[in-house]
Amino acid sequence: MSGPRVVIADDQAFVRIGFRMILHSGGVEVVGEAADGAEAVTAVRDLRPDVVLMDIRMPGMDGLEACRRIMREPGDCRVLMLTTFDLDRYVYEALAAGASGFLLKDVTPEHLVAAVRLIETGDALLAPSITRRLVERFASGVSVPAVHRDLTALTPREREVLTLVGSGRSNSEIAGHLTLSEATVKTHVARIFAKLELRDRAQAVVLAYETGLVTPGA
Repeated sequence: MSGPRVVIADDQAFVRIGFRMILHSGGVEVVGEAADGAEAVTAVRDLRPDVVLMDIRMPGMDGLEACRRIMREPGDCRVLMLTTFDLDRYVYEALAAGASGFLLKDVTPEHLVAAVRLIETGDALLAPSITRRLVERFASGVSVPAVHRDLTALTPREREVLTLVGSGRSNSEIAGHLTLSEATVKTHVARIFAKLELRDRAQAVVLAYETGLVTPGA
């Protein structure tokens, strides 16, 4: 099999079995499973997967704490959070903890496979409309560690692009708003990520809110 190597972390065995079967049929290798957050962290240390499918709510160590610990591990493992309810109140915290996106557990097989492959490439699984709704609803009421990054490293145009990324705009939407080509927007986004040491779009959204470039409801 080719493609990303995946660990599935969920306290329900039937969920793990179902996801394993779906991913296997889509040509994605599942290298391990975990029934709670602590097992997920151990699996990442031992197996070095590319992606962890992580349930947010599990007994013992939950998915949020497991995500935080995995982000401190060496390597470049990405965490894709699983949630039962749209706009789960933990989703913003998950992004702040370092997750690269989230999926509802009733995701279609095709979307699940595509999502895992997307996350493994370094992109973030956050539709612009979902990003806006998530962050505006939860950012003002969630306590997350403050981010201190020097935004003065950005050019005025890059700050403008980061603000639009933080508000949930896609590259094509940003291009239309600023009357730029989409290729130019992609270049600006790449430079922003490099200057601010951001891993993906999810981190950029969190940073934009935590530094005050974007405010909930703005």
